[in-house]
Parts: sequence; structure tokens; C-alpha cells
Amino acid sequence: MKYIKTTARIALCSVMMLWGSGCSDFLDETDPSNFTKENYFTKPAHAESAVNAIYDALKSTTGGGFGGAPWMMLEFATGLANTELGQAQNSIFVRNLVNNSDNGYGVTYWQSSYRGIGNANLAIEKIPGINMDEAAKNKYLGQAHFLRAWYYYNLVRIFGKVPLITTSIELGSEQLYPEAAEVSAIYDQIVADLKAAEASGLPWTDKTGRVNMGAVKSVLADVYLTMAGYPLQKGAEYYKNAADKAKEVIDSKQFSLFTSYNDLHDPSKKNIQENIFMVQFAAFLQPSGWQSSIIPYNQGISAYSDETGAIFANKEFVESYEPGDKRANEKEFYYRSYTLSSDRSKTVDLGGYYIYKHFDTAAHLTTTSSDLNWCLIRYADVLLIFAEASNQAQGPNDAAYEAVNLVRKRAELAPLSGLTKETLGTAIMKERIYELSFENRTWYDMVRWRKAFNVTSKTFEDYVGHQFSYGPVLKERELLFPIPTSEIRNNKLLDQNVGY
Repeated sequence: MKYIKTTARIALCSVMMLWGSGCSDFLDETDPSNFTKENYFTKPAHAESAVNAIYDALKSTTGGGFGGAPWMMLEFATGLANTELGQAQNSIFVRNLVNNSDNGYGVTYWQSSYRGIGNANLAIEKIPGINMDEAAKNKYLGQAHFLRAWYYYNLVRIFGKVPLITTSIELGSEQLYPEAAEVSAIYDQIVADLKAAEASGLPWTDKTGRVNMGAVKSVLADVYLTMAGYPLQKGAEYYKNAADKAKEVIDSKQFSLFTSYNDLHDPSKKNIQENIFMVQFAAFLQPSGWQSSIIPYNQGISAYSDETGAIFANKEFVESYEPGDKRANEKEFYYRSYTLSSDRSKTVDLGGYYIYKHFDTAAHLTTTSSDLNWCLIRYADVLLIFAEASNQAQGPNDAAYEAVNLVRKRAELAPLSGLTKETLGTAIMKERIYELSFENRTWYDMVRWRKAFNVTSKTFEDYVGHQFSYGPVLKERELLFPIPTSEIRNNKLLDQNVGY
């Protein structure tokens, strides 16, 4: 496998770059002063830099610009997103359901995930041998186990059967070209890693943005919920597991919903309250890159010189929100008007529903350097995981109603009550669609439910055969994305997913 071979060469180099050693120097075997895996992992600071390298791959799928960005792949696959960016062929192919294995978005997900996994494997192997405080050592290992689980969780949902590698790879290893593991085995490893992280002594919260216990338990709840549904269909036991784990997060009292939706895109609210786990960015140092993608194409509203219109919400979707739902109001989750950069006293109708929940006001008005983090896990999702899982495990109950109604209360909607298990389940599904839109959650939900949301009838229908509001029809192949061409070409043990 070409990328795993490359990862074997650069995994330790990634660590060294964060520690301050150049990659070319490290790989120069004639230099007797070079670091190696054997002599590098000797100090507590080495453990920290090794774990820092694992985080770095989280940034790879965010971003934007005239070429689009990998995170958009999961949004266009829902049928709920639109684009004005004609040259972003990767986006258009996914949106029109004519995707293929050459799509660069899929390549980025594959490569960045295995880069993170390679660094995690190295850290998990080598940190135990460092002479350092045991509590600190366990916390570093907990972070590494969590991040390895996170990368595999993305890979197995996006591509299905993929190579499962849990040791560092040498250039001469047979594991350079591994066969794909069964989906169930990958999930077993994900759960094992999350349980290891859960036992590592991590704090419930961490304002620096490192992995925390809230993130570990939230993702474990999400994994159990996915395992309960498709493709594994483990059912009632795993719905209960998901509910129990989400309840631990709720009962911790460490997290709560923001009072204002504006807090979701307020840089001062990083890593606190509702934001359980985020990808870290910093203005003027390593700014986040999606701002030019979520503004309309060349309408002159931003201090950014690039206005790409790369992604925005389908009109039919936004207008399907329940009447009175605050999330659909102007400049809550979406916006369709803004002032002109040439004259802020003038407001222009943008002609569509653009994404406001990821909008950095200061960057657009003045700085052109965004300080926003990308949120991977927020408390609203945990509440909805609990509500869905609890209802599936035991039917309608007070705790499930309380969780989903907290989300609805903020949206200024009437509380749900008096529903059957089926109708409450459908209501919670709708709540997930509306609350978690454009956060890379909806497509994953559609696949585990095997259901898609019809924005016209406001009902759910079978995933396979569902017609997007603008015409294309989902086929069975769209339950997964294609494995990148380069991986299939270089690893003869990999089979392409059906239909690609």
C-alpha cells in the first residue's frame, strides 16, 4: 500500500518535526547523531511531541478555497448542500452521485487518517518505555488511543473494510501491503482503544483542546450507537450501551448547551461548555481555512479577496425546518444577507442560504485570519445520542424526552411528549438532521439508519432509492465511498468497494 509505505517512513519524522528536528536530517542514515525510534523516546518531552504529532492529522480534512475541501465530501453526499464553485469537480462529482476513486477528497481522508494512525502506533509502542511520571504517561497514552480510534472510526464509516494496523511499520515489513480487515474487527479495535483511553486518567475537560474524558465517553457512545445500527446491526444491547455512556457525560455536569447559537462560532468559546472536542486553530499562526468557502461567490461581502461559494445549504432543506424554529432564522445557522465590504451601511440579498454556524465575523470584517476551531464533538450531539439510544433501548421515557427537549427549547420549539417509540424515534432523527447540519454528522447518520430525509414531505425514506431534491438518486454503492485509486493500484490485496 503506497500510503502506508510512505507513512512508515514519515511517521517518526512527523514527531521530530514537532520536536524541532528536520526530516531530511533524521533520515540521513550516515549521520551517527541521528535520532532513531530506539534513542529518541527517552524523555518526557519526547512523549509530548509524539502525541502532538498524532493531533496534526485532524487538520487535514478542514479548509476550503477554490478547490473545495475534503470535509465537504460528507455534506454533498447528503443531498442537502449546493455549490457555486464550478471548478471544484470533487464536490460536484459527489453532489451529483457520479463520484469515482480518483476523488482527491477521499484520498485526503485515507492518507491523513493513516498518517495519524502511524504516529499513534509509534507513540503507543514507545511511550511506555520512557522513564517519567506514570500518571502523565498514562494520559499521553490515553490521548494516543483515543486519536487512533477516531481515525479508524472515520475510515471504517467512509470506506468500510480497510487495513487494520496497530503496530509501527518498518520499510521491510509485510504490513506495508496489508489486506483489509472485516468491519466488525475494526469496530472491536475502536472500542478497545476508547476503553483504554477511558481508563487513562484523563480530565473531564481540557481548555487547551487536548483529548478529555468528555470526548472519550462521547465518542464511545456514538460508536455504540453506530454499532447498534447498520452495518453491524447489534441492536438493543448496543443502544443501551450508547445510552449509558452518553448519560455518563450528561451526569458529569461538565458540559451544557450555549445559550446563544452565536457562541458556536465565537473564538472565545473554544474548548469549553458545549464544545467538547475541537480541531485547534489560531489566527495569524495557523488560522482555520474554510471561511472563503462558506461565503457567496464574488458578492463583495468579505474582507477576504477570495469569495468562492464552495458550499451552502439547499433552499428546500432550510425551508423544511419547523415553523418558528430559531435555527432557520437569519444569522442563526444560516444567512442570506450581509453588508458590503465596500460600504458596511449597505446590505445585499445573497440569493441563497449560506452557512453561518462556521462564520468568523471578525475575520470577514477586518482580519482575514480566522481564529475559529472546527468542532468535532459538541454537547447537543451527546444529548441527541442519549435520546435516540434510550428510546431505542426502552421506548419513550422521561430522560429521553428531557434530552431532546433541551435541544428543542434552545430552538424555541414546543417540547415533545406523548409519542410512541416509533414517532419519538423519527422526531429525534429530525432533530439530528436540523441541529447537526453541516457538521459532518448527517451522512454518517443516514448510512447507519439506512434512511434519508425527504425535504419536501419532511419524512424519512429508504436510503437506497432516495431522490435528492435536485434529481440524483442514491444507489447502494453510496453507502460507502470508493477506496482511492492509488491504494488499489499499489496494494493488490485491496478490493474496490462495490459499484466503483
